[in-house]
Amino acid sequence: MPALFIGHGSPMMAIEDNECGLFLSRYGSVIGKPKAIVLFTAHWETDVLTISSVSGTYDTIHDFGGFPRELFEIQYPAHGAPALAQEVGRRLSEHGIPVQYDLQRGLDHGSWVVLRRLFPDADIPVVQVSVQPFQTNEYQYRVGEALRGLDVQDVLIIGSGATVHNFRQMKWGGGEPEQWAIDFDDWLVDRMTERDLPSLFRFEEKAPNAMLAVPRPEHFVPLYIAYGSGDPEHKPEVIHRSYEMGTLSYICLKF
Repeated sequence: MPALFIGHGSPMMAIEDNECGLFLSRYGSVIGKPKAIVLFTAHWETDVLTISSVSGTYDTIHDFGGFPRELFEIQYPAHGAPALAQEVGRRLSEHGIPVQYDLQRGLDHGSWVVLRRLFPDADIPVVQVSVQPFQTNEYQYRVGEALRGLDVQDVLIIGSGATVHNFRQMKWGGGEPEQWAIDFDDWLVDRMTERDLPSLFRFEEKAPNAMLAVPRPEHFVPLYIAYGSGDPEHKPEVIHRSYEMGTLSYICLKF
């Protein structure tokens, strides 16, 4: 199994066939059916890295407002995977990363919108994991590194977020992608391809338009986690790239 970063954008991707949604609907069959999924979601922030250890079926959290009723009626009844949750926690703890477990929280839209597109039957066990955006970029990468090797167990690791995610810079009427957003993503892809970790860990200083693209890092850090969890011998690959509202990036990468 590869490790993936998926730009999930708007929750409307669950019901509207935008470019990224259509891509993900096709890509699920390309991946094949994993044994389980570990997904880091930008919409769950905690002080201590928290791992879902739900034993039954997840509730579907509709953590948004102002969208059509149809979106609130969607359910994604995936099952948890407590044994895998414990293995994820063990691996992280062995790398010096404190963890805790959550037995109740449902899947937020950073998880179920992506998973519903990739695997609409909701028949693959899921372990949802929080993010800690206040930690360093090196730390985020190390979280991913701790999970290397799960791929050979047919476990799919997903970081769900966005590289360019700034509501104040979006063109709500639509329009062509802004060049500054394209330039930022270009820099990221180039540095990841070269495995230039020192520059990536200092992207705030090094990358063009970094503060415009990432005013707050909660959507950005799943990228480093997915990158760290991938096989360092494999060249990162852009598997999809599109934009909405001028700046909202749906770039997706395989590691």
